[in-house]
Amino acid sequence: MHFVRLPRRRFAVRLAGAIALALTLSPLAFAAETPSTLAPTVVRAALRAAWERHPTYRATEAQLVAARARLDAAGQPLYNPEVELASDDEGPDRTTTAGLSLTLDLSGKRRVRRDAASARVDQATAEARLHRRDFAKQWFTSWAELQTANARVRTGERRLTLMTRFVDLAQKQFSADDISGLERDLALLARDEAQAEQSQLMAEQAEAQARFRAVGGSPELLASLALPTGTLPPLTVADSGIEQMPDWQVAQAATVAAEREVTVARRNRIADPTLGAYGGRKRFDMGGPSDNVIGVSISVPLFVRNSYRAEVVAAQADADFAVADRDRVRIELEGDRQRAIDTYAATQSSWTRWQASRGTDVERRTTLLERLWREGELSTSDYLQQLKQTLDTQLAGAELEARLWRSYADYLAATGQLERWAGLEGTP
Repeated sequence: MHFVRLPRRRFAVRLAGAIALALTLSPLAFAAETPSTLAPTVVRAALRAAWERHPTYRATEAQLVAARARLDAAGQPLYNPEVELASDDEGPDRTTTAGLSLTLDLSGKRRVRRDAASARVDQATAEARLHRRDFAKQWFTSWAELQTANARVRTGERRLTLMTRFVDLAQKQFSADDISGLERDLALLARDEAQAEQSQLMAEQAEAQARFRAVGGSPELLASLALPTGTLPPLTVADSGIEQMPDWQVAQAATVAAEREVTVARRNRIADPTLGAYGGRKRFDMGGPSDNVIGVSISVPLFVRNSYRAEVVAAQADADFAVADRDRVRIELEGDRQRAIDTYAATQSSWTRWQASRGTDVERRTTLLERLWREGELSTSDYLQQLKQTLDTQLAGAELEARLWRSYADYLAATGQLERWAGLEGTP
């Protein structure tokens, strides 16, 4: 957008007053009443409510219930007793017996299956924590992006108000023959450009609201709460290693479960004997004498046609895969941890410099521009162009603040501090 120099000082004076009025609107405030070790209370409450009503929470709870039920099932005896009733006719003789048999778990299959199911419960618990951590990270990121979009819309509204006032003054000055038609048309073009840019900012705000609602957020509930950027702590490397990360705990639990499945497969290759006892009576010729029949039986399956060796090979391959995947997770977590730390440090440094810069002080810059213009050291076109740069700086500052929050949430997640900061440490 280009401006021409407006020759009439009376018009410029009235425009300067409109500019100063538009830029005296209060900027985005920062909440500073909450300790930096925890998120603001209202934010933690909103996040907890969003988590508990989100489908991911119900799915996580269902997975935990299923894993615990499988553990209960694995702890039950493998075999039930069998009752057998038999009646044999051998010519004139008849034998009637009743028996009871039971397969014995002599190899400890029940114990190893229970151990494997217990490892799956640990894995499901770690996955639940991972889902909760990822949800909190996504929620905070979406909220920060929404706050940024709201700030950019407010800045756009100030710009549109300013340009609308610019057009009104230009129309009056044109009617008084103080400016040319070209200058009036440029004012109209500036307003139209501001309107187009404002519509884009509002579209981005609607997209940010949709993303926030997708994670159970309520834009209306947190509409009056600003990002507590002033409470963000400096970079501190956490003492806990990656062993405390839910990603690692999931991989480790999967490895343990896979190794225990190998033991289960090996025990399944051991045949379990079946013991039985029966009793009855044997009658001879009709009306003749009868004898009592008592006996025991033992049967053992012969794994001849199927030795179940392939199941052991498959389980061992799954265990090898789980170990390799755990090593991959370790490498990625270590790299991601360092990346998150470096990114947060760099972004926080940029934010600190941005706040300390005299060029980002909108009020001071507006006053200085007006003083220079009043003293004739700055032309009207230069004054308007630098004002546009000031508004663009406000937009860039809002985007930098959102980037700071994204990097902070990423840093907390990569160092295992996000759940405690968000107040979700003790939730399911």
